[in-house]
Amino acid sequence: MATKKNSVSWSAVKTRLADFDRAELLRLLQDLYAANKNNQTFLHARLSLGDDVLKPYKITIDRWLWPDVFKNQDTSVAKAKKPIADYRRAIGQAEGLAELMVFYCERAAGFSNDVGLQDEGYFDALVRMFEQALKTIAILADAQRQPLWDRLDTVCSTCHNFGYGVGDDMDDLLAEYGADD
Repeated sequence: MATKKNSVSWSAVKTRLADFDRAELLRLLQDLYAANKNNQTFLHARLSLGDDVLKPYKITIDRWLWPDVFKNQDTSVAKAKKPIADYRRAIGQAEGLAELMVFYCERAAGFSNDVGLQDEGYFDALVRMFEQALKTIAILADAQRQPLWDRLDTVCSTCHNFGYGVGDDMDDLLAEYGADD
């Protein structure tokens, strides 16, 4: 019979952290910052540091949605969606999320169009992200919506080249969310 492993939970960590003074907490954050590029990206986004907190997230999305085919790189929808989830955990501002989602759609559609990718799973993920982008854009202020809708309209036009009903699905979503007015 397998024995149950003791797993450490957040409450155990929180209990230990309660004993730290300010200097110890700062040292811990400094060590976490130095330990991993993802931690740096998270803290930069959470604390709104740097000129473009979205840039590292976009670099990762771009890598996994528009790989270098001459270097035999592959695509990965899961790895391309992770930066969006990471940004949501770090700060989750609707405007930044909408920008990352629209960027995802642009890169996925652009790569598919550029290399003639015919992958139904990739297209399904693109349509799902397209819908998530529209939902997120819908909660933005009026002035912020139109430029993002225009970019998604361009994505939709590109996707009519793919088959699989991708462009038609996007047309339906644009109409549903009132973005085609």
